[in-house]
Amino acid sequence: MNRFISCVKIASVTALFAVIASAASAEWQGDHGYVPTKENMESRAWFQDAKFGLFVHWGVYSIPAKQEWVMNNDKIPVSEYEKLPGQFNPVNFDADEWCRIAKGAGMKYITITSKHHDGFAMFDSDVSDYDIVDSTPYGKDIIKMLADACERHGLKLFFYHSQLDWHHPDYFPLGKTGQYDSGRPDNGNWNHYLDYMNGQLKELCTNYGSIGGIWFDGMWDKPESDWHLATTYRLIHGLQPRAMIGSNHHRTPFAGEDYQMFERGLPGNDPYNKEGTISALPLETCETMNGHWGYAKDDKDFKSARDLIHFLVKAAGNNSNLLLNVGPKPDGTIQPESVELLAEMGEWLSDYGDTVYGTRGGPVPPQEWGVSTQKDGVVYLHVLASTDNVISIPNIDKRISSMTLLDGTAVEFEKTSLGTIIKLPERDADVHDTVVVVK
Repeated sequence: MNRFISCVKIASVTALFAVIASAASAEWQGDHGYVPTKENMESRAWFQDAKFGLFVHWGVYSIPAKQEWVMNNDKIPVSEYEKLPGQFNPVNFDADEWCRIAKGAGMKYITITSKHHDGFAMFDSDVSDYDIVDSTPYGKDIIKMLADACERHGLKLFFYHSQLDWHHPDYFPLGKTGQYDSGRPDNGNWNHYLDYMNGQLKELCTNYGSIGGIWFDGMWDKPESDWHLATTYRLIHGLQPRAMIGSNHHRTPFAGEDYQMFERGLPGNDPYNKEGTISALPLETCETMNGHWGYAKDDKDFKSARDLIHFLVKAAGNNSNLLLNVGPKPDGTIQPESVELLAEMGEWLSDYGDTVYGTRGGPVPPQEWGVSTQKDGVVYLHVLASTDNVISIPNIDKRISSMTLLDGTAVEFEKTSLGTIIKLPERDADVHDTVVVVK
């Protein structure tokens, strides 16, 4: 009996330690001594004003043209995948043209994959030869070229960087992905891998001027591992005090992070974030223009400009930025369908940008008919449902002096005990967004 009780006690203690370890890998992760600098707080304010950025998923995975997960999805061994860099020669890449496309779309920043899950670096790295300069016939530093172009065009540059790595032998033990015979050794030194990752991050924070920040992805592959986030985050903030750190780990932000991101969903409705939490940090949601992030030649299911504009407006109404993705082709050009859609969004923003840029989420929570934004004491009601000619809003806790459309046309409204009833003037059904200016 005593032996049985002892076993139960041991089992209970073991379970307790497991719970503690799990908690340590979640809530206790991060840089808990972090205090944002004045420069970092300025970056956060700029970021919230910017509202719209270009996401770029590009790497050697564009050659098979089956999107960025092809190595894992097709179970390609490392030795076979390592042949792809020898075929990567994007002679039509034009960093200035990319910036012109982004600027024409009304975007304020670019976030590009410096390294995706396949482990291949799109920049010149001294800690590894598995990069675009040392392993491809192209032999040029894409990230450097884009950083210089962004400087010329007044765009901020952020780096997506994968913590997950299907190529590096020290990424061990394996996580949820890469579970196939890749040819990697069945052992490795986790701390050595983290040193390697931090070495590349140091290069990104040292060799490319002032950067907007680091967009981490892949921690979800091994969420309970000790990622030594404090070390990584202090390295970045120390080298780049203005830089913002975000992580696509689908959890409540950890200490040391400067913005919260959501994947393929608006804040609180990220299909990957089961916690559903929305922090007080700046927010950003990312979305694709078709069905994939990286180039997939058979994916022609592009969203309409109307749908993309609506998503941008809904993001702003949810106090969030939109990071909209393109997957360039192996030759370095952006798909013409994407270029056309971005141009159409830019045309719309040239007329409606004041109701998006520099705004915060408005006092009217998102409704079936649309959302609200606000700036400088003015509230903008974005009526996205073209069939709604009469809408109602909760009574705003301020006196309304006028309601007009953007062109100055008066809008009828009546305040009742149940809310404010608004009658919209007749408008074309193909209008993407009817904006009511509330003063």
